Amino acid sequence: MENPNDYEINEEIAEALKNNDAASAVAMVQEYLEKQDNIPLNIAITGESGSGKSTFVNSFRSLDNKDDSAAPTGCVETTMEVTAYPHPNYPNVTLWDLPGIGTTNFPASKYLKHVGFEKFDFFIIISADRFRENDVKLAQEIQKMGKKFYFVRSKIDHNLRDEERSQREFNKEKTFERIRQDCVQGLQKQGVESPKVFLISSFDLHLYDFQLLEETMEQELPAHKRNALLFAIPTINLWIINKKKKAFQAKIKYHALKSALAASPPVPGLSIAADLHILVNVNRQYKNGFGLDSKSLQKLADSTHVPLNDLLAVMTSPLAANVINKELIIKVMSMSATAAALVAAEEGLRFVPIFGIPVAMTASFISTYNILSNCLNMLAEDAQKVLKKALGLNTSV
Repeated sequence: MENPNDYEINEEIAEALKNNDAASAVAMVQEYLEKQDNIPLNIAITGESGSGKSTFVNSFRSLDNKDDSAAPTGCVETTMEVTAYPHPNYPNVTLWDLPGIGTTNFPASKYLKHVGFEKFDFFIIISADRFRENDVKLAQEIQKMGKKFYFVRSKIDHNLRDEERSQREFNKEKTFERIRQDCVQGLQKQGVESPKVFLISSFDLHLYDFQLLEETMEQELPAHKRNALLFAIPTINLWIINKKKKAFQAKIKYHALKSALAASPPVPGLSIAADLHILVNVNRQYKNGFGLDSKSLQKLADSTHVPLNDLLAVMTSPLAANVINKELIIKVMSMSATAAALVAAEEGLRFVPIFGIPVAMTASFISTYNILSNCLNMLAEDAQKVLKKALGLNTSV
């Protein structure tokens, strides 16, 4: 069932429409969408040498450590200066690999000034084992300046494997919680109040605490920055897929409104050309957002040890399996008799005197809204099937 809020739009845009100012409305819709797509999010990643900072940066960006645009990794400190790593699909989201505080000559307070503290939305302090004095001093300085920070134990898979080798009666869940409590208590003893500690494996983000980390970061971000994080976050579970789907759905009314406004000038073919441009670009956003692009699928295949061809085989939408272009969108539209009829009616109605253009605009809005909703549903379903296959879940439910 459709939510009535799906059709509520920005007040300024609504006022322009009320005043029959189509040109202003188009500009406002475009500005609104561009603003939403370009909200900056800057995430600082810091920690001591060898803690796994660079691998975390790469995994967050759905990149393999060997990728050309990946942050360099190694057993020695590879980050000596503040280095920006924009997300490949969402360049408004940047992860900043900071030099480990132990590798600089700066105390914690001056270190923050050195790395440009002001530009970061929050800090992730990474350790491969226990958090040390430098980590604590940095956290305390960040806290003084009113910013959020999170402690991440980055190699929990290694820790659990080591514990299993050394224990006669190994219990994974109990050991996991004991490691977490050891981290929390260790930080508390060093003066950190209510530390937030997350245990993850950068090579297996779908396991352990990464979802909890994402939820916490999202909840503590300002409301206008939450979608920036959500869209950039790797699609590691069904919960994130559903959240992304809802966020994409909320923007469809603005894309449909652009389509409707393009239907107002009585120029043959103009509306259809505009619609195709919108549909191609938005569906590419869906595909990237759900991790159905080739690089993300390969990364998922590698991390879960499921052959890429097996993941591709469960996808049923033509949008997921092919390069999205105008020809493919036309093919998808032709598969729906309703969509095809609305598009044809829209083109003809625009030349009917007096009532033709308003009716054509309505038809354009409805057809674009429905097509995008259907495409979103198809791609979300494929994203769920792919993830279930990768994680060994039942793909029939």
